[in-house]
Amino acid sequence: HKSIEVNGTRVNIPSYQVNAGDTVSISEKAQKQLRIQSAMEISSQVGRPDWVEVDVKKLTGVLKSLPEREEVLPEINENLVVELYSK
Repeated sequence: HKSIEVNGTRVNIPSYQVNAGDTVSISEKAQKQLRIQSAMEISSQVGRPDWVEVDVKKLTGVLKSLPEREEVLPEINENLVVELYSK
């Protein structure tokens, strides 16, 4: 998690909550990792939601707005997420 920055500040909390307007970036060292490259390739094939703006060359993204529930993938089960974080 040391490879993620939000608005230029390193973040090491997996459940860190970003707000609309926040910029998320990958550290230079992590940009070369195969898992990061694979994730970028997959996201370009699947498509990116309208509420996120991505700069593929810089490996940065801006959360333009918080998504509405209908804009999030249907296979996400909110109850399981709540259960995980309530433990």
